[in-house]
Amino acid sequence: MNLASVIRAWGRAVAAQMHYRMLLLTLLPFVLAFIVCGVLMYLGLQESIDFVHAWLMEHDGFSKEHGILAKIGLLSLKMIIGPFVAMWVLLPIMVFTSLLCIAMFAMPVINKHVGTRDYPELEQKNGGTLLGSIWHSLSSFGIFIVVWLVTLPLNLIPFVSLVLQPLLWGWLTCRVMVYDALALHADEEERASLVQEHRWSLLCIGIIAGLFGAAPGLLWLGGAMSTLFLPVLAGVAIWIYVLVFVFTGLWFQHYCLESLQRHRSAQAAV
Repeated sequence: MNLASVIRAWGRAVAAQMHYRMLLLTLLPFVLAFIVCGVLMYLGLQESIDFVHAWLMEHDGFSKEHGILAKIGLLSLKMIIGPFVAMWVLLPIMVFTSLLCIAMFAMPVINKHVGTRDYPELEQKNGGTLLGSIWHSLSSFGIFIVVWLVTLPLNLIPFVSLVLQPLLWGWLTCRVMVYDALALHADEEERASLVQEHRWSLLCIGIIAGLFGAAPGLLWLGGAMSTLFLPVLAGVAIWIYVLVFVFTGLWFQHYCLESLQRHRSAQAAV
């Protein structure tokens, strides 16, 4: 893993994030993601809550939770277990909607912004397309959601959850953003070579971004207040996701273009 390049790309991403264009770039993906997530929650949130309540009733879950909460003095939390579980089930949809909007609308702007300012002499080979980006994102999320559902029971183990969730989100973020970061400048062969050569560095960036991306999930820990102010909290969470993803896009962009530049220099020397 090229730690020096990862840190250097992080510093450049921090500087680029302060640019007014990058700050304004969070608005359009935020609005689109908020509308999509708002419609999904409006259509499916109550059904999800009803399903969780029905499942707990069928499996005698309320009697078990009643005893556990009574022992620890938190019996009042019994009424929010259904909404709480439902919100966590909807969380991947919220995150992926934000990530997809970033891939479709923000990454092309990030690509041109970073390429023009920092790598003006780097040849553009246009190895990626919009349809390719959408397909890459959807297929990656399909794999992710299967693994996420299979490993969902493991999240009940605290330490496993702390490791598993950043790994999953880091892998998804890496898969989606690396394609878009190299779409304008690299061809398919160069992209495959760079992904293979720098896979651990790219995964490291994705995992760190996944840790930052876990922060909005803390908003759901507000108990009953989180259910009362769900639309507001959802909006704040989506904006934080978008902000984190824009910064992550800048981080991947700087790392990928610097690696591509070195790769071509090495090929030219050979």
